[in-house]
Order: sequence, then structure tokens, then C-alpha cells
Amino acid sequence: MNASASVPASAETLRSALGGLLDGLPPKQAASAVERLIANYRGRTPTDAPLLRDRSDVAAYAAYRMPATFEAVRSALDALAGAAPQWSPGSHVDVGGGTGAATWAVDATWDGPRATTVLDWAEPALALGRELAASSGSEVLRAAEWRRAVIGSGLALPEADLVTVSYVLGELTPEARRAVVAEAARAGQAVVLIEPGTPEGYLRIREARDQLIAAGLKVAAPCPHDGTCPIEVGQDWCHFSARVSRSSLHRKVKGGSLPYEDEKFSYVAATRFPVEPVPSRITRKPQIRKGLVLLELCGPEGEGLTRATVTKRHGDLYKAARDADWGQEWPPATR
Repeated sequence: MNASASVPASAETLRSALGGLLDGLPPKQAASAVERLIANYRGRTPTDAPLLRDRSDVAAYAAYRMPATFEAVRSALDALAGAAPQWSPGSHVDVGGGTGAATWAVDATWDGPRATTVLDWAEPALALGRELAASSGSEVLRAAEWRRAVIGSGLALPEADLVTVSYVLGELTPEARRAVVAEAARAGQAVVLIEPGTPEGYLRIREARDQLIAAGLKVAAPCPHDGTCPIEVGQDWCHFSARVSRSSLHRKVKGGSLPYEDEKFSYVAATRFPVEPVPSRITRKPQIRKGLVLLELCGPEGEGLTRATVTKRHGDLYKAARDADWGQEWPPATR
């Protein structure tokens, strides 16, 4: 993570900004909004209309989802940054950005200055996004443009170095989904798409990945290649995990007691400029046994899914395997 001249976005500053959101909101109203959002997030309430209807919805959403969205998007962006270590976006468009979690994640990943535009169809979400950005301490976030737009067919994006679309595709009809991905591919030098780490979310990412490749972009992460995904649909799905620290507000809204949770997500990052592809990607949490580590890997095109067993006799590689995390490249980069 790079440090900006102004205060960069971080999980801590985001939690601080979220701190007073639910003050004055009746607990039953907040709980009802959270329950509806959970049902939609888990795929039980299909919709092609805005989810966030008023201030109570937006406050509940931000408290419930924004920390996890921030960490998932930041993990995906870290993978892109690793594939393109000399690149930094000078402009960013966030499609369906809502309260701005992805813009905070971008600000936590790369130095400014950067022109940022957040597009969403829900004005209450945009209003709260502006409010949170104003308290962030980041010059980039405070200067961001928050603009209302219909996210779907007919969407027109300004050209940008980076286009992000996080936790949006599942809210769209198939036709609107294809239109949004096509427009992101046209407008962005780099495109990062993130969806929930469910079988359905993975399928949306898989379809969008194919669409981005057909539009001329190259996959930067997580895949080590641009070929057909080796996962057999219906048998497994590609997803990753980000650890999210829970504030007291977060625990209150979600009804949990643990100080953390693990956010599962699927993603693809693709670019129109050259990147440094990873040799392989760790696709499951490494299994540490006595004297050995088991790694599930997705390798180069034609190699498919493999398992590596790293033992003490591998020396430094064994130490690296014990420290390796789900979603990282393997073997570790030396650059």
C-alpha cells in the first residue's frame, strides 16, 4: 500500500467515518433494512432496481457491507497492483459505487492525485458517499464527483485509467449486465470486477471475464492465463477471502460477537496494457501439516488445477509456503 500526500484511505479511517451512521435510527428499522439487504446479497431477492431506497437503507447498508466490500475490493486491487507494479491510475470511474467503498480501496492502494467519479442510481447512497468522503482526510476522496446514473443498458462512461464494478452485476438483468461489462471494457485501460464469492457470483465473473477477453483485454488477476477457466461448472467455483475487522458498530448491525469475519469474493482484473502474469495462483487456504504444506493451485494454460506439496527439504520455499495466503501467487515473486 502506498501513502498519499494527504491522509490515505484505510480500514481504520473508514470505520471511524462510519461510526455515527446509525445514531438516531430506530433499531427495528435498521434491522429490517439489514435483513432485506442480506436476502438480496445471498441471492434470494432477484432485482434489477436500486436496492438502497432511503437514508435508513443506506445507513444500514454502509454499516453492514462497506467494511467487507472495502477489504474485498482492496484485495483484488492488490493483485492488479502486483501484476502491474509500475502502473498507477490517474483516473478512476466506479460503476454502481454506492457509498464509495471501492473508491476508498483505490485510494488505499495507489498514490494520488487521481480524478475519481462515482456513478450510482440511488441518490441517497451518493449523498452518504459524499458525506463519508468529506470526513476521510483524503484529498482524492474529498474531490471525487458523485453522479447519479442508471446502471444498465445505455450506460455511457467517461474514459478512465481504471474502471471498477463491485457487487453490482448481480443486481442487473443479463442484458444489462453484458452492457455494463462491455462499456467498462470500452472505457477502461484496466477493469476490475468483484462479486460475492458464491457459485452464482463466480459464474457472473466467469462470463464477464470471457467478455473482457473478447473485447481485447488481457487478464491480470487472478488467472495466470487468458484461456478457458479449468474449473468444471457445477463442481466448484473460484473465490477468495479477505479478513474484515469488526468495529462495535459492525458487530451491532450484524448481530455477531467475533471481532472479525471473512469476506468471500470472486473477481477478475483485466488490462489493455502489458502486465506481469503470475506463474500460479493459490486457490484455497493452504493446509499446514507436520513438516509439509499443501497448496491448491491454478497454473498456466494447459496445466489446469494442481496440488503442490512443499516440505522442509524445500528450504526457504517451505518457509514461504507456511506464510503463504489464499489468493497469493506461487511461487512468491522476487521482483
